[in-house]
Amino acid sequence: MEDKKKKISNTTITRNTAEFSQETGNIYETVAMLTKRANQIAINEKKEIHKKIDEYTTSIETMDEMFENREQIELVRRFEQMPKPTLVATEEYLEHELAYRNPAKEDQRLRKMEEMEERVIAEKEVQQ
Repeated sequence: MEDKKKKISNTTITRNTAEFSQETGNIYETVAMLTKRANQIAINEKKEIHKKIDEYTTSIETMDEMFENREQIELVRRFEQMPKPTLVATEEYLEHELAYRNPAKEDQRLRKMEEMEERVIAEKEVQQ
């Protein structure tokens, strides 16, 4: 996961909105998809940082507490410098690394196909 983040710019870039509606046909669906993916990435990053912070946490307070806090602060700073989840999700989308599926549209297509099949069958019966 960190390998991808190293390639991604940590700054906001102006994008062509037409690129975002090519795959889905609707910019709003694309934004919803990117939002869901960004949330997934953020949750994974949160779990990762908590896991690493827990490694530094001890139940006994000692003189080394300052040192441990420095390590935790450095870890948090490193995570803060990583690209934001929305930038990662956007880059994944533009590089066609995201799988997109809309069950509502699939149901509509399936119904249309079934209707077409029924019409073809009805036309064949009429011809006979």
